Amino acid sequence: MAKVTGIGGIFFKCKDPKAMNAWYKEHLGIEAGEYGASIHWGQGVEGAESGITQWTTFPEHTKYFDPSQKDFMINYLVDDLEVLVATLKKDGVTLLDEIATYDYGRFIHILDPEGNKIELWEPKRGG
Repeated sequence: MAKVTGIGGIFFKCKDPKAMNAWYKEHLGIEAGEYGASIHWGQGVEGAESGITQWTTFPEHTKYFDPSQKDFMINYLVDDLEVLVATLKKDGVTLLDEIATYDYGRFIHILDPEGNKIELWEPKRGG
């Protein structure tokens, strides 16, 4: 069964993304560039699996989270996007777009029952 394997990203709206990025850098050490910050993590054991979580601020009037009216969006890492999408379709889950492929993986957006937009990401293997 295809499933979520981690948090791929935390995205949220704010009135002043540049000021918010500066605050997070000064107080929490998160250094964000144009596309946010990539937070690399691991299990703390040599040879253990590691991953990445993307942290990004967006302008408060961004349309990227539409049709959700929420000020945040979570990106979940998944292990097999094709299988998961087939299951979601069968279960009647709202798919907002088709699977898109980029150099760093494949993505699709869905809505949960309360209208939260969710981004599903299958990272590129071996990259």
